Amino acid sequence: MKKTLIVFTLIALIFSCKQKEETKTDEKEWSTAEKIAITNGIENWKDVSELQFTFNVDKDTTHFERSWTWNPITEDVIMVSGKDTVAYNRKSVDSTSMNADKGFVNDKYWLLAPFQLVWDTSASISEVTVVESPISKVQLNKITITYPDDGGYTPGDAYDLFYDDDFMLKEWIYRKGNSKEPSMMTTWENYEDFNGIKIAKTHKRPNEDWTLHFTDIKVLK
Repeated sequence: MKKTLIVFTLIALIFSCKQKEETKTDEKEWSTAEKIAITNGIENWKDVSELQFTFNVDKDTTHFERSWTWNPITEDVIMVSGKDTVAYNRKSVDSTSMNADKGFVNDKYWLLAPFQLVWDTSASISEVTVVESPISKVQLNKITITYPDDGGYTPGDAYDLFYDDDFMLKEWIYRKGNSKEPSMMTTWENYEDFNGIKIAKTHKRPNEDWTLHFTDIKVLK
């Protein structure tokens, strides 16, 4: 009877240890980029069939806008800017659609930068530091994403992203060609949830009459 009890005890211990090992194996240590993307709802992106949005820039008394409809599954894109309408597929960009695609890449980056952190696998991401933010002058976490010197429409660019302890972006600096001096810095504000995708609808430059904002946002599933 004792031998039987010992055998069962050993089996139970082995099974328990195996379960713990499997649990450890299944647990994933998310990177900072992944945590930012997850906080903004990237796990819901797989269900998105269409994204619509209008990119607006107001500077002093001028206004610029262009609207987009994007099917992320087929990569079909429609741009409407003023009287111009361009329809193309991102898998086969040619000379007639390249300018539209450059605009799309720019506008989509502003809209979905938290996701680009994990989508842009060719870019490198720095370690986290805690610094005084450039606009609000509060302590925020900072990472830098740097793009390779070849490939893409703006190779070599870098972005310093400042986020809070909840992994929400609050400010960023764009540095063209990875220059030491900022090319642009703006806020990230006015967040809204669209079908599980969190989007900052407003970006402002400090001490300037300049606002980049998104309207007509629709996330369709």
